[in-house]
Amino acid sequence: MTPIPERPTSRRAVLKLSLATAAVAPVLSAAPAAGGTRVPSAPGRAPVPAAVPAGPILKPLPLDRFVVHGTNAEMRWGSVRARAALTPQADLFVRNHTRTPVLDAATYTLRVHGDGLARPRGEQEAQTLRLADLRRLPRTTITATHECTGNGRRFFADQQGTPAAGTPWALGAVGAVRWEGVLLRDLLARVGIRRDAVSVLATGLDDPYVTGGVDYGRVRRPFPVRKALDDALLAWAANGEPLLPDHGFPLRLVLPGWVGIASIKWLGSLEISTTELSSPWSTKWYRMTGGEHPADAPPLTLNPVRSAFELDWDAVLPAARSVTLTGRSWSGAAPIVRVDVSVDGGATWRAADLQDRHSARGAQRHGGPGRRGHRDRSWTRWSYQWRRPAAGPHELLARATDAAGRTQPDTTPFNDAGYLFDAVVRHPVTVAQV
Repeated sequence: MTPIPERPTSRRAVLKLSLATAAVAPVLSAAPAAGGTRVPSAPGRAPVPAAVPAGPILKPLPLDRFVVHGTNAEMRWGSVRARAALTPQADLFVRNHTRTPVLDAATYTLRVHGDGLARPRGEQEAQTLRLADLRRLPRTTITATHECTGNGRRFFADQQGTPAAGTPWALGAVGAVRWEGVLLRDLLARVGIRRDAVSVLATGLDDPYVTGGVDYGRVRRPFPVRKALDDALLAWAANGEPLLPDHGFPLRLVLPGWVGIASIKWLGSLEISTTELSSPWSTKWYRMTGGEHPADAPPLTLNPVRSAFELDWDAVLPAARSVTLTGRSWSGAAPIVRVDVSVDGGATWRAADLQDRHSARGAQRHGGPGRRGHRDRSWTRWSYQWRRPAAGPHELLARATDAAGRTQPDTTPFNDAGYLFDAVVRHPVTVAQV
């Protein structure tokens, strides 16, 4: 396959992209919440450097909003604005296997090939589509919670005493994004696929991934045709703005509800096949190994149920008659229907107030030509009034249940790579006179 032209990542290009991103970055505030004291995001924190230097990630990474893990960057929950439903791209976590490529939208093409097409095409004779070609198809927006498969990995060690390999994400490798693009099924209807097509392999345009002296090629991962014909989206915008380079510009795949690795960034090609396809990202990685998991465990798909408080770790909360705790819960399978909160380490639980109510499908028709409507598969915001918290250390817990009947467990079975940690997280805070 002929690679799509790329611009070299020059210092001028990095500076231009960084300045553009900074110009649209939101101003964070700690607005008071109704009914109680709004917890400040970082009480008593010492000044920190403005951002880390440019590297494999191109957008600015202010250290009051991100924890940087090499080629990856994690959102700080203490910087999340309780009243904002969506995560701005400037604040969204970054998961890179290598580095962010700088691609030219003017020369970009998506290549589609495989024996699963109505007219089979080899890789060398792939059908090519420009962004302008894709934009002629009906547009769709999908709001979905986007999450790294290893989100919460550090708690295998910190909370369960079973360390797992990989980036030590807390719970900040997640965000809610309103993606805009074209449903993959609309594209496949245009190019034509066979009835017996079963698998789609999506391949990105980032650098080949090399580890342990082995070149595994570009990041790529297969998914079933049934997902392709459901809600798979080819997205060119996020929250009403063009994708940032770090988040897949000029085009990315989005598989709502599925593990983040399935939503290939910088999408270069789609192979449609009548046989099951595979890649190292579905056989070697991103499947359960170790612990009590069977040797033939399938590739990971749906994300589990999780919850997080909008608080820094070890936050200091002001003593008051009532403190408003806010947080978010999400699930890859179904909307959240209940969240329970404990402010005494799990001894007692009370229901939180849910701010968002999402239907199972959340589809709404939008007027105007060329629009397919909108689906909301986002997280659920909630709040809890903590009455007369006693001074001293506390552990806060949040436990969510989704419409599919899944509830966060007390512990998560161990796996070697620390995937899908869904247990209730014990969040330490201190109540103090300020």
